[in-house]
Amino acid sequence: MLKTKSVWSPIDRKADGLRILATRFRGRGMPTNRYDVWMPSLGPSERLLGDFLGGRISWARFAATYRRELFMDGPIDGLSRTIKNHGQKFTLRLIKELSRSGRVTLLCHCDEEQEHCHRHLLRTLILSRRV
Repeated sequence: MLKTKSVWSPIDRKADGLRILATRFRGRGMPTNRYDVWMPSLGPSERLLGDFLGGRISWARFAATYRRELFMDGPIDGLSRTIKNHGQKFTLRLIKELSRSGRVTLLCHCDEEQEHCHRHLLRTLILSRRV
């Protein structure tokens, strides 16, 4: 089971399972017991997040750009001729497999009720056939 939640919502270790903080910034003063693993590479880039929060781009543009960012090649891909990382593809597949046999919760700093949050996009992408 794969679900999303605010990192500040009450913790339910049994229902939440593996708690993954999927943000670029951990957050000053955040206790490490609020999450099990921090994966900053699953968060939107600083520029993209700033553009959305600053009202310079729409939610639709944010969503499309964020999806592209997740699959961008990194510098390490230039060092390999045959096997390419293609961004977070393998991490997304791992989360998908973990959620098939157990509980995984994707966390972000946004309020629980926040509709326009990348954690919802990330969940949808992981559950799709594309990863």
